[in-house]
Amino acid sequence: MTVPVAQVSGVSRHAVTFVFVTVLLDMIGFGIIVPVLPKLIGAVGHVGLADAAGIGGWMAAGYSIAQFLFAPLMGNLSDRYGRRPLLLLAIFGLGLDFLLQALAPSLGWLFLGRILSGVCGASWVIANAFIADVTPQEGRAKAFGLLGAAFGLGFIVGPAIGGLLGEFGARVPFYAAAVMSGINFVYGWFCLPETLAPETRRPFDLRRANPFGAFRIFASYPSVLPMCAVLAMFFFFTSVYPAIWPFWAKARFGWSEAYVGLTLAGFGLVMAIFQGGLSGPVTRRFSERRVIIAGLLCAALAACGYGLVGNLAQVIVLMFVHGPEGFVHPLMTAEMSKVVPENAQGELQGGLSAIMNIAMLAGTVFYAQLFRHFLSEDAPFQSPNVGFFVASAGVAAALALFLWLVGHGGAKTSA
Repeated sequence: MTVPVAQVSGVSRHAVTFVFVTVLLDMIGFGIIVPVLPKLIGAVGHVGLADAAGIGGWMAAGYSIAQFLFAPLMGNLSDRYGRRPLLLLAIFGLGLDFLLQALAPSLGWLFLGRILSGVCGASWVIANAFIADVTPQEGRAKAFGLLGAAFGLGFIVGPAIGGLLGEFGARVPFYAAAVMSGINFVYGWFCLPETLAPETRRPFDLRRANPFGAFRIFASYPSVLPMCAVLAMFFFFTSVYPAIWPFWAKARFGWSEAYVGLTLAGFGLVMAIFQGGLSGPVTRRFSERRVIIAGLLCAALAACGYGLVGNLAQVIVLMFVHGPEGFVHPLMTAEMSKVVPENAQGELQGGLSAIMNIAMLAGTVFYAQLFRHFLSEDAPFQSPNVGFFVASAGVAAALALFLWLVGHGGAKTSA
């Protein structure tokens, strides 16, 4: 059942609601499986926690590479064939993929599942296009902010649900995620309109689908490169959290899946409070430069602290110390946007997104293998905490570079 384009103006509310629910469920589906990955990888691969962490890092790399390669392709295909069929196909594929991972008999099948999750998870590109199609220019900031809220809410709710469901078995959260995707597909099949009229579609051009084309912005505006270096270091070193948190929690404290999920949910909630609720008031009270410095400093202190904590209460306290890290990415992005003209802002965001994906991909693999090494018998000493100390030193180096750029006029920051 296809809803005609002519009806879009009357049912755009359904499109926005559906896209919000789609992004929310995608993030819940992503977060719901994180607490149980150590147990599932260990059970399927018959490996210990250290090896499971290394394997999990490569799985995360497969997911990120798939998203990086397929996101531009999905967007360009939606420009040619319309938003509705591509988004529904991605949602249906994601549901089947969660089911595949729930039934996976071997690590090879789990690897395949994570790669397919990355391909189908690239639907966020089409979701953004949906919003642009049905929302007037003056309302797009609010609509895109709603999508950002869906991302944050999904990552708060997902790990909490996944951790609780994981108590009933490592595969149960995958079945739950598959059911949620199936419900969303049925809702979209009957309620989602097509928002791109046939006369406004453009022929598919493979050159536009080149993911590395996003880096071209930096050839045109090299003045943003020094700040990009700081941001790349920030993303690389702070990827320690998605890379090893559930594995570290089990090795350090022996936490259950429920504890892992609840701490991840708490982490997401604290970040949402700082990033969504406090960034405006704080930047009005202090300069953006000072807030960025404070964010990087807190990030370095928090990472070091996680390597030293001895119980759950100390972890919770550190999460609030960690909170100002949430200021760094949006404020540095805002600073770089001042250097680039208005008609190149979209291109800048694409380039920054590419940097983030590559840096976090490399960081996830690095930390997973570091964790694996320092729990192995070949390590000079055994400790699950080494990754956090490395992260702390790396973020401190990023802070030093930022301070040097500010002092030498390389950062376009407000005083």
